Amino acid sequence: MNNPLAVKQTVQSKGAMHFFKREWRRNKYIYLMLVPVLAYYLIFCYGPMYGILLSFQSSYSPAKGIMGGNWIGFDNFTMFFESYNFWRLMSNTLILSLLSLVIGFPAPIILALLLNEVRNRYFKSAVQTVSYLPHFISVVVVVGMLKTFSSLDGGLFNIIRGFFGFEAMMFFTDKDMFRPMYILSNVWQGAGWASILFLAALAGINSEQYEAARMDGAGRWNQLLHITLPGIMPTVIILLILRMGSIMNADFQKILLMQTAATYETSDVISTFVYRQGMLLGDQAYSTAIGLFNSVINFALLLGANYISRKANETSLW
Repeated sequence: MNNPLAVKQTVQSKGAMHFFKREWRRNKYIYLMLVPVLAYYLIFCYGPMYGILLSFQSSYSPAKGIMGGNWIGFDNFTMFFESYNFWRLMSNTLILSLLSLVIGFPAPIILALLLNEVRNRYFKSAVQTVSYLPHFISVVVVVGMLKTFSSLDGGLFNIIRGFFGFEAMMFFTDKDMFRPMYILSNVWQGAGWASILFLAALAGINSEQYEAARMDGAGRWNQLLHITLPGIMPTVIILLILRMGSIMNADFQKILLMQTAATYETSDVISTFVYRQGMLLGDQAYSTAIGLFNSVINFALLLGANYISRKANETSLW
């Protein structure tokens, strides 16, 4: 015990124990509230990751279990990279994801900025309520509405086309119409709800900055450029980084409901291909490998976006 290093380590250990005991006495109920959340992630998020071992096996047999298959290394990945479907799936997934990012991500920001400029609180509340409602509509109902609106027999879309002199068309069997319907319906359904975060960020901007700007003669546009946008920029960057982490995850449920055999050329993405291979064709090992490849790309994009953001403006997730 005369060793100074050992004495220092003992003191640090006692200090740490004292800190944890004091922290537990002060905030034990908060820590107990974390238990269900941690249990959820452990059971439903981290536990199933054991199944990615199927990616390196030739097939899956329930009788043999996950560890009982024939190990084939990276053959499933190689087979996917060399398959006819690879470039079609990658291009469709990237195009849908990038269009959703370019069109869908700024939409709630613009809506929040416009609502922030509205001075009549009754009109503002009415617009907010109306814009939030589509978020609560089921994807199945949304796709049903799209099919009704695009009907040849009195569908709203074809009535509008007829008003401008165009002939009626079958939207759900036209491969060129799949992406616009998917992107725009997503914007309609999600922009209002997503704008809540940006409205909260706007509410956090100190009003004294606006008063000082008005005294200096700044108009609405200059206030927007020099106060409002910089004020919400950290929120925008954090949400953009999170969005990059799921850029390869197109809305599987909606695409599956919307796509038809005639639109496979533009609507078939990695997630729908994984579903067909795993659930319909029973090739769980191959579909698991494709899903793992998709997740690795998402993870790499998340790390890259976070690194670039941290280097560019010191705002990042970690």
